[in-house]
Amino acid sequence: MKKIIGFYTKVVSYPQNERGSQSLEWIGIAAVIVILVGTISTVFAGDNTFATAILNKLKDFVSKIG
Repeated sequence: MKKIIGFYTKVVSYPQNERGSQSLEWIGIAAVIVILVGTISTVFAGDNTFATAILNKLKDFVSKIG
């Protein structure tokens, strides 16, 4: 019976201890963005027309927000 109670307390305590989980999620999202930007810049390093088009679209998008 003590083993069952010990197992139960371990299982219940894990979901309550989630202080750093949101930080880890944001770090993961940032890492994915950095990897994507690095990959895109490597692939299109010699071709500036595609990068310029993307940059102009992002500038237009940001100007509409603010």
